[in-house]
Amino acid sequence: MKSAILQPFSLSRSKLQKLSFAISWIITVMVVSGLIWFTWLQLFGIQPVTETINRETKRTMLANEPPPEITLPGFVVDTEFDGIHRMAILNTVVQEEKHLNAITYTVTKGDSIFKISKQFNIKPETILWANPETLNDNPELLTIGMVLNIPISDGIYYRWKSGDTIPDIAARFRVDPDAILLWPENGLDIIDPEVSPDTYVMIPGGTREMVSWVMPTIPRGKAGVSKTLAGPGACDTTDGAYGTGTFVWPAVNNYLSGNDYWSGHLALDIASNMGSPVFASDSGLVVYAGWNNTGYGNMVMIDHGNGYQTLYAHMSQVSVSCGSSVYQGSAIGSSGSSGNSTGPHLHFETRYLGGLVNPWSLMP
Repeated sequence: MKSAILQPFSLSRSKLQKLSFAISWIITVMVVSGLIWFTWLQLFGIQPVTETINRETKRTMLANEPPPEITLPGFVVDTEFDGIHRMAILNTVVQEEKHLNAITYTVTKGDSIFKISKQFNIKPETILWANPETLNDNPELLTIGMVLNIPISDGIYYRWKSGDTIPDIAARFRVDPDAILLWPENGLDIIDPEVSPDTYVMIPGGTREMVSWVMPTIPRGKAGVSKTLAGPGACDTTDGAYGTGTFVWPAVNNYLSGNDYWSGHLALDIASNMGSPVFASDSGLVVYAGWNNTGYGNMVMIDHGNGYQTLYAHMSQVSVSCGSSVYQGSAIGSSGSSGNSTGPHLHFETRYLGGLVNPWSLMP
């Protein structure tokens, strides 16, 4: 009887132990899971909901609070400060822009078109084209005291005439019309580009043919019309000395003091002091000796009998006569500044079959 009562109790206790064991494992798993969750929150920065709510609450409270009162220091005028007092000007005045296409330059002793062009970094032709009334494309007309227009850029500095149009002028000087319209210093309205007569307009990059002012070639024999054109130094000649076909420098120096050889000056201006000897560059017959009417001053021309001729100008003195024979290296006169010249030098030309040749190609 006693054993029958104790048997059921023994079974219930065993079940209770199993239940307790299971509950303890469940609690352990929950604790571990909680620790893992807490660690994950710390690592990834996710804030608890309560903290977010607290922050929102604080923002709301701060927004509802009135701003604190701030007391600024009083403003005191410093009457001892020596400042600049100006009245307020409500209108802005913009100075009218002045357009400048060229400046003026006064020729001084020793100047040449080539030298002036190098000084202003433009081509010699640009200076000739900008001064048609005074130079007429002839650099030999340059004189001391002459006032020249010096353009700020290469091209044609043109005086507008009644009836001129931009398309016509652009075509004449071989540029696109936009080159004239869009040149800032011209100050033209591109919508209505009206130009008043006598207004100077720059044509950047413009070119034209040069007027030729070359001394005519005088051959051996009868001077003919050349005598009248050149001046009193021409004469009828007969046969004389012939050249060697080689050339020497006609002056003591073999460097320049003025114009080089270029399209507007088909000669060399060789450095030479006043009175320094001038030599025949090659043997030949003198076909002109004396004063020249076209700006060369005292001049000598030698025909070398082989197609070549040489010309020597602006001399202070001529020591040979027309019709005489001269030989290479012999003195024919003295250098100077006669005719259209701004200083002592020797103007030297070389010609072949009537056409001018660059002397640099013949000099030793």
